Amino acid sequence: MPYLIPAIDLRNAQVVRLTRGDYNQQTTYEVDPLDTAKKFEDAGCKWLHIVDLDGAKEGRPINMAIIEKIIKHTNLHVEVGGGIRTEESMEYVLAIGAQRIILGTRALADMPWFEAMAHDARFKNRLVLGLDARDGFVATHGWTRGGGADEHAPKAIDIAKFVDAWPLAAIIYTDIARDGMLQGPNLRAITKLTKICKNVPIIHSGGVKSLPDITALKALPIAGIIVGKSLYEGTLDVKEAVHELAKHE
Repeated sequence: MPYLIPAIDLRNAQVVRLTRGDYNQQTTYEVDPLDTAKKFEDAGCKWLHIVDLDGAKEGRPINMAIIEKIIKHTNLHVEVGGGIRTEESMEYVLAIGAQRIILGTRALADMPWFEAMAHDARFKNRLVLGLDARDGFVATHGWTRGGGADEHAPKAIDIAKFVDAWPLAAIIYTDIARDGMLQGPNLRAITKLTKICKNVPIIHSGGVKSLPDITALKALPIAGIIVGKSLYEGTLDVKEAVHELAKHE
């Protein structure tokens, strides 16, 4: 049964959402990141997905002080992504108490390095591969490079197949076209991915608007469902979503 993973995206120390990963299409929410995390925990969530958007753009972690505060003052299991591209930054993220590290740009740019890190005792079963796809093709560098418009961009499905035997914590699949659009999940793409990956757990991200979307995703053999904008815009109630996923049909 998948679990709900609410998302907090940080930019300039504020909680924001981008539309389709576009830094010029940002919605800023007047909420405190720690208070928001506590509300998710109070609603029954066990996990939290945090993306350092400044870090993703700069190529190095930027909002770590806020992330550390959230980890220290909640009991949530936190997975962190955005600008984590060196062993030092990976060790730091684990040292502040994060459960999992999300790697995208560096992993995809240097697969031999990523394979070595995945098998390294320090990071074994702690790394998550972020596969952010546009038209099935992977985008990197905070979604500013690659995707369907780039004929040289790899297919998400091919990469998933390649890493499926590695000791990874999960693969997060995000459909960029649907991210922040509240148009519903790309069930076809995520279903295809679950048929390819037999070992590494799959987490869905992008497009979830309301409870029927949660119900539809619940039927798939995935490990988790990341939700963001729908929670902030009020089209999905976090408690209802947690309850729906806990129900046994």
